[in-house]
Amino acid sequence: MSWTAGYVTDISYTFGYYSDLNPRRIPLAFLYNGIIPPEIRTACDLGFGQGISVNCHCASQSDAGWWGTDFNPAQAAFARMLADAAGSGAHLFDQSFAEFCTRSDLPEFDFIGLHGIWSWISDENRALIVDFVRRKLKVGGVLYVSYNTLPGLAPMVPLRHLLTRHTEVMGASGQGTVRKIDASLDFAEKLFALSPQYARDNPQIVERLAKFKDQNRHYLAHEYFNRDWHPMPFADMAHRLEQAKLTYACSSRYSELIHAMNFTVEQQQFLQEIPDASFRETVRDYFVNQQFRRDYWVKGALRLSPLERKEALRKQRVILAVPREGIALKAWGALGESTLQESVYTPLLDALADHQPKSLAQLEQTVKEHTISFEQIVEAVMVLVGVDTLMPVQDEKIMAKSKPRTDKLNAQFMDKSRSSNDISHLASPVAGGGKFVSRFSQLFLLARANGKKTPEEWGAFAWKALADQGQRIVINNRILETPEENLAEMKSDAEIFADKHLPVLKALGIA
Repeated sequence: MSWTAGYVTDISYTFGYYSDLNPRRIPLAFLYNGIIPPEIRTACDLGFGQGISVNCHCASQSDAGWWGTDFNPAQAAFARMLADAAGSGAHLFDQSFAEFCTRSDLPEFDFIGLHGIWSWISDENRALIVDFVRRKLKVGGVLYVSYNTLPGLAPMVPLRHLLTRHTEVMGASGQGTVRKIDASLDFAEKLFALSPQYARDNPQIVERLAKFKDQNRHYLAHEYFNRDWHPMPFADMAHRLEQAKLTYACSSRYSELIHAMNFTVEQQQFLQEIPDASFRETVRDYFVNQQFRRDYWVKGALRLSPLERKEALRKQRVILAVPREGIALKAWGALGESTLQESVYTPLLDALADHQPKSLAQLEQTVKEHTISFEQIVEAVMVLVGVDTLMPVQDEKIMAKSKPRTDKLNAQFMDKSRSSNDISHLASPVAGGGKFVSRFSQLFLLARANGKKTPEEWGAFAWKALADQGQRIVINNRILETPEENLAEMKSDAEIFADKHLPVLKALGIA
């Protein structure tokens, strides 16, 4: 059997960072749901791709040892290069799940994460992973798993079959995955133009195909064109994970935990009247037409009393991770856009405007004159973390030990920004995870690291990096052609960066 096991390997996976794999996000989600979160001392990332997430987490969480595997040797080599540069001690391998999960030198884990893996592997590999979790996840430990689900993706199954079947039957040998994907999309577009009944009955599929035409081919290849692709209803996942003694804890998506953003009052009441937790999740997925689940599962959930929950939540700390100015009081759930209550959110954001870590207890005291209840504070924090406005904060001792490692890792990321925008996150020792930082901002940080002192110098440094490669700035679909235009725009961006974004990055331990 080929080592690829039917998985696309001739084009690389994307360089994304996935915050759901960050164990530092578990405590707030668990405490919100009244569950005791575990201490994470050992963690495992199964199928880490290019290794951006696992390296951000290992470098920024000096109190945790990380292990992981990705069977693609090129991706594993890149991930290990990053780990070596950071000096983080991550144990990263290029083994299959069958090889890695049977290693005799693995510790027991407090956290095991799988992002973008479960739905794209064979049933044999899923069984291997369940057995691995059963044997290697500690009592009280957490499994994070994301997967394609039903009913949301049910209409997509026939289209995916059409596209992959076209690549198998009509694709020429040696044509390459990208060209095969392009040909299959063109074929489906011509088919839909003839108005088949399937397209008339499923107009959303026509819209999805149109979006495919504009999407990154590397993403499409790994999402839809592997041999295995198995959307799974929640009940099937629950049945499989029962074999590993796991029970469902909650979604890792904070926005999905706020019922008012996702269900009408009548829908909430309907769900509350369903006694079986597993069936309640199934019904929930019908209400929101769920396509992709990101869930925490726990081996032995321990519940908190209301008093214990409140006391533990008061100790949690957060930091404002974006400039205070211009924050829109908006959030999004299954019901669409929600306008956040200004009388609650404005005082909280003002209290955090100095970009210093604060506990929920401190926030409670700071905003008490606004008659904001503690539960309102908790919900607001959950919403703001969910939209990446706030980030959870870890212990100062861990920050201090992590900072030299994140500095080295970020130096690698910023060096890559000279040639591409593939890597869009840097590691924060304060938050214990990745923070979005645009390519230009990374170039400005790189200029500072190279001794440039002023925004004007940072802009000139960044423009030279682009100009040396024949690249130009694009604004509103217009390419800035002259060097003078490009340099002026880059210097203007650098001034905005210095005023708004640099203070935030300093507070997060990135700059």
